[in-house]
Amino acid sequence: MWSARRMASVGFPAAPVKITDDAWVPEYAARTHHIAAKHGGRYLSRSANIETLEGEAPDTTLIALIEFPSAEAARAFAGDADYAPLAEARQAGSEGHFWVIDDTDIAGAISYLPKG
Repeated sequence: MWSARRMASVGFPAAPVKITDDAWVPEYAARTHHIAAKHGGRYLSRSANIETLEGEAPDTTLIALIEFPSAEAARAFAGDADYAPLAEARQAGSEGHFWVIDDTDIAGAISYLPKG
């Protein structure tokens, strides 16, 4: 379906998070965006204002959406030694996922996106 070759374009990590113990949040919130910036990343949103338009509402406290210049840069952020203790704290105090998607259109119908 998605190939590593296609993931060479812009990378958008998305992370839905359900906080179960908020002790990790202050340090994570203060430091993570600086680490993302080292890899060319910038947060587009880190919000608890989640409105469900279709389907069931997710059991999620917040969703973070970050833009990186490539999926490789997103992976470098996720593997950064400075990020590791923050990621471990987040994982210990929450339930969630950390995905990266690219900027393609799988149907190939949107002219301003590469066909995925």
